[in-house]
Amino acid sequence: MEKKVNTGKVFLIAGSEPLGSAGVQADIKAITRCEGWAAAALTCIVDEDVNRIKGIHHLPTDLIVSQAESFLSTVGADCIKTGILPTEEIIRAVAGVLRRYNRQPILIDPVIVNFAGEQLVSDEAIAAYKNELFPLATLITPNVREAEFLLGQAITDPEADLKKLAGWGCSVLVKSVEEGKYLVDYLYDVTTETLTPHPKKKLVLDDRNGTGDTLASAIATHLAKGDDLATAVMRAEAYMNYFLAGPRYYISAGL
Repeated sequence: MEKKVNTGKVFLIAGSEPLGSAGVQADIKAITRCEGWAAAALTCIVDEDVNRIKGIHHLPTDLIVSQAESFLSTVGADCIKTGILPTEEIIRAVAGVLRRYNRQPILIDPVIVNFAGEQLVSDEAIAAYKNELFPLATLITPNVREAEFLLGQAITDPEADLKKLAGWGCSVLVKSVEEGKYLVDYLYDVTTETLTPHPKKKLVLDDRNGTGDTLASAIATHLAKGDDLATAVMRAEAYMNYFLAGPRYYISAGL
């Protein structure tokens, strides 16, 4: 009989969307391709087409908590990753779960500002991210607009600015800082106090929806498999280079 392989288990606490390009759907694809095991508690159902979000329908908070505890108390995770947490109540409840199950790396991918700079959740929800979730995180992965929103200023000095974001006690990966012909993902590792740039050439993409989810889930998978943070990010970035520049499914120019 062939021996089964014990792979890294990534538990997602995030939303579902119908296009298959972001949210839990994108997370599961990335985790599977990076040879991890994906499981999830849903926080909301997003109704969207390729042009716009038509609605976000929250699941009951006690159901979200119960889903998470059902998996974490019986199976256990090697890394926990959060995605869209649409309300202050849900954020605080998820933080309570993470405090009870904090024996593995925790990756918080905050969904607070879109790439146009528009705020997606309430001020109270953002305060809950800062006070409840970020202090529990191994790594937070804001996009550049979210990072600037949290800082209250544009990123002009990546090392100094990311150190400020690491003030919650977590490492920080800021995604897609523009520098000439390149977009740079900057990792500040709070345990080693080092800044590592991951530059990539700008690409003209028709279907870029969910790329942030994909990168964060790839990092979570490598953390779950036992890599240190710097190695997990390096391997996830290599996966993203393939994912973005290599052959992949074409869905719609509207994504």
